[in-house]
Amino acid sequence: MINQNLKKFVHFDPTAVRRETVFETDHLWSEVLCFERNQNLGPVMDPDSDAMFTILAGEASFEVDGKRKRLEQWASVLVPAGSDVTVSNASVDPLVVLVVAAPPPVPRAVSG
Repeated sequence: MINQNLKKFVHFDPTAVRRETVFETDHLWSEVLCFERNQNLGPVMDPDSDAMFTILAGEASFEVDGKRKRLEQWASVLVPAGSDVTVSNASVDPLVVLVVAAPPPVPRAVSG
């Protein structure tokens, strides 16, 4: 069994969203995203991977295929394969998001 404490992945960068891979296997991939005020990521898309975004801290605005929703801590968003997603920090406080995707996204989908 492999385990991780997600707190060790929480780091912020004032110049860009901080991204830290938590787990990566042939079947699943996960990453912690850390957003400072006014930062966003996207749009990103993967044609083959479904992804679940869960807010661990803060408030986020998600735009998935043109539909926007503002969500608070502990909320999750399912982004189906082939959908464009943009995530933005929706408050003055830091935002921490856990992303889990299966199968692991191809490199072009996670650059952004």
